[in-house]
Amino acid sequence: MSLLTRAAPRRRGVAAALGAGLTALVLALGTTWFGGTAYAATLFSDDFEDGNSTGWSKSGGSWSVVADGSQAYRQTSTGADAKAQAGSTWTAQSVSARVKPIAFGNSTRSVGVAARLQSLSNYYSLVLTGSGTAQLRRVSGGGITTLATATVAVSPGTWYTLRLDAFGSSLTAFVNGTQVATATDSTFASGKVGLMASYASAAFDDVTVTDTAGPSNPSPSGTGQPPSPSPSSSPPPPGTCNTGGSPVGFAAVNAWGRNGTTGGAGGATIEVDTAAELITAIAQTGPLNICVKGLITVPAGMYNVSSHKSIIGVGSNSGISGGGFNIGLPIDDAITSPPANAVQNVIIRNMVFRNASDDSINVQMFSHHIWLDHNDLAQGYDGLIDVKRGSSYVTISWNHTHDHSKNMLLGRDDADDLQDTGRLKVSYHHNWFDETPQRNPRVRYGEPVHIYNNYYFHNTDVGVACQTDAGCVVEGNYFESVEEPVTNSYAGPGGRCVARNNVYTGNEPGAPDCSGTVEEPSAYYGYVLDNPADVKAIVMAGAGVGKI
Repeated sequence: MSLLTRAAPRRRGVAAALGAGLTALVLALGTTWFGGTAYAATLFSDDFEDGNSTGWSKSGGSWSVVADGSQAYRQTSTGADAKAQAGSTWTAQSVSARVKPIAFGNSTRSVGVAARLQSLSNYYSLVLTGSGTAQLRRVSGGGITTLATATVAVSPGTWYTLRLDAFGSSLTAFVNGTQVATATDSTFASGKVGLMASYASAAFDDVTVTDTAGPSNPSPSGTGQPPSPSPSSSPPPPGTCNTGGSPVGFAAVNAWGRNGTTGGAGGATIEVDTAAELITAIAQTGPLNICVKGLITVPAGMYNVSSHKSIIGVGSNSGISGGGFNIGLPIDDAITSPPANAVQNVIIRNMVFRNASDDSINVQMFSHHIWLDHNDLAQGYDGLIDVKRGSSYVTISWNHTHDHSKNMLLGRDDADDLQDTGRLKVSYHHNWFDETPQRNPRVRYGEPVHIYNNYYFHNTDVGVACQTDAGCVVEGNYFESVEEPVTNSYAGPGGRCVARNNVYTGNEPGAPDCSGTVEEPSAYYGYVLDNPADVKAIVMAGAGVGKI
């Protein structure tokens, strides 16, 4: 069994909290080091090969570790609502286990896995029933609400691999690597994991918890009976994904020869599921809608996106790992005004970004009319979303960023004034900056930079840093436990900022440090603010993948 915990880096003031490990730590899986901080893709695992169930807390039934091909955790009673829980309080979770129903008390009884388990009567679960269904459930106060149901052939004595993903308010259920159900629910934001055998006997093995999506076709371990064939499914037809929608904010403004951002509108729609297909498609000339299916591992590097592209993830677990996207011409200090061939009109939505070797998304060299929306970004190397070198008319909206230190940079360097002054016009709205210590964003030169209706949670360094003659309007945001929410004196030359109508709450709310006057974004576009008191709930329910 293995449990890994994370500590967020701190600049000053508040000590990092280190989670206590479970006993019998024997194997550390999937750890990647960035800047001295460990971000663990695998949070917990137990294959019971050590012959014990140390770390598991049980309620009801009769539990023991037994030989079942390999060692497995078995519950033998069909007369109890039996549950076992383990782990720590995690937010993003992908819970996977091999489960073998042995006998059901009757056709309504069930076995399965649980995620975000806050107590033994409050959690989400994915279960198989004796009647031949897979059910995605919310259990609240002991009451069961079935969120989604799929027909699955359930045979006692057969192993099934169940996986339940909980990212933001998006819940996704898999049986033997095939997605069978999805739902949206924001009742439980975090919790432990569990194994469920409700008036049914069952065996459990190969429990794994990750903070990114698990594999689509997990393989069995040991010498136990392999999973049964996957049930039939109806995946989206090739070449289809949600290419609709339009931005608000600067990406919608008529400027630099473009009226708004339409991405691949007017072009063909294709589906890609390999690195070679993706890299070729994003570089293709002309308008194109690219549906990305699955989490695609690309070689380390930054891959160029050409003009007039929509890159859209299919479902809630599609995107890229290992590299990043570059939107812009090669760097050239001699170019100090927008060139005619600047990259423009690019949309990236509903994509998961993990383990980038450099930036996850980089926008540079006067690229314009860019919309980055409803993405989930984490565990990169440098920036998650950086915009620099004269790029402008960009909207960054409804993204969930987490498990990363250097979040979003706007303006690369204090010396880039010839390219950046009067440009870097960017709107940041309804993003969830989830324990990202700094650059939320860090801004140089841009004006106006409009930062509104975002949810900031436990940012241990700084929220908005407005410096080097930038002009920032920061309004209608919800800052919770943020050490320094807004400042124009963070580092280097100062900027100008206006902070208004924000909520500051939590254990360490700081006061905004703002001065100067700033050009109003309303001179460029109209917008309506959500009530800042409601922003936390709105953003947690709507930000990230699986929401468009």
